[in-house]
Amino acid sequence: MSEPEPGSEWFKSTLCGQDGCVEVRRTSDAIQVRDSKAQQGPVLTFTHAEWDAFLGGIRLGEFDLSDQ
Repeated sequence: MSEPEPGSEWFKSTLCGQDGCVEVRRTSDAIQVRDSKAQQGPVLTFTHAEWDAFLGGIRLGEFDLSDQ
């Protein structure tokens, strides 16, 4: 797992409620994602390119469930 940069903190969306959020942090070579309720649990790690592609898909509505 890549080491976090100094000052790199886990954060979650301001839209997150009380239950079931994910936390994200940026390292020098990756983006890491974890479950906010299981902070000692597994961490998913993505390259910056993978994360950018994911965010692009979100912005284009590719993951919207309302159309299904």
